[in-house]
Amino acid sequence: MTPSTDAAAAFARLVDLVRVLRAPGGCPWDREQTLQSLRPFVLEETYEVLEALDHDDRHALREEIGDFLFEGVLLAQLCAESGDFTVADSLHAISDKLVRRHPHVFGSDTDPDGNSGRPRPTTPDEVVERWEDLKAREHSSTGEPRTALGGVPKVLPALLRTHEIGIRASAVGFDWERAADVVTKIEEEVAELRDELGSGAGGNAGRAEEEMGDLLFAIANLSRKLGIEPESALRKANDKFSRRFSAMESRLRATGRALSECSLPEMEDEWGRVKEAEREASAGPAAGSGSAR
Repeated sequence: MTPSTDAAAAFARLVDLVRVLRAPGGCPWDREQTLQSLRPFVLEETYEVLEALDHDDRHALREEIGDFLFEGVLLAQLCAESGDFTVADSLHAISDKLVRRHPHVFGSDTDPDGNSGRPRPTTPDEVVERWEDLKAREHSSTGEPRTALGGVPKVLPALLRTHEIGIRASAVGFDWERAADVVTKIEEEVAELRDELGSGAGGNAGRAEEEMGDLLFAIANLSRKLGIEPESALRKANDKFSRRFSAMESRLRATGRALSECSLPEMEDEWGRVKEAEREASAGPAAGSGSAR
């Protein structure tokens, strides 16, 4: 059995299982689900896939991809029952789109006027530019107006949405030339926020929120310019802080003190010891005793 036929058989089995779960006499939980009730489960499975990716856990990723696919098949089954479309329709739609959006792979490439011989894209950035061009032509052919940012979902997490907005704007040439230019913009936004906070009594709350938003927007765009996905970077920073905070709390508890009983300088001292212990552990036994910095 080839990989493609094996995958087809496994997918067909999943589709049949979901159909049975939703059928009369199937699972009460699955039968009561609606498109809206499944929203939190779709989001949960998405983040569990991301967590497996963050930890490069291939065993977990195998399972989480299966859970993620199940949610997609279940959503399609509900739509099939209401006569809207089937999971096969969804699969045909994405396959057709992949072929249509990759003429440089699956067919002869064309220019915007339909003339053959357009140079094949050779870099990821060139591919993104070509995608935007192809999407614009698709919408113009249907009479639907298309804007550069119109396809960015508003329900995305804010950092991820900023990242996607930056990619779309950059694809049409609206971007900083260098990452260093974004650093300058960040410094400008920090100065504006500092001025607002120094304007007396903490400044205007609405203005402070606006300046904070501008600062976060600029930071997310610096992440994009550096090739770093900001949502992933922030998740890792959250994990690192949580790990160190828990270690600090455990070390203080071992001395008979709760966090509520410690002063800020005491917690900062213990925090420093936790960081030093991490550096020593990462340096390994080959490093000299004075090598950790």
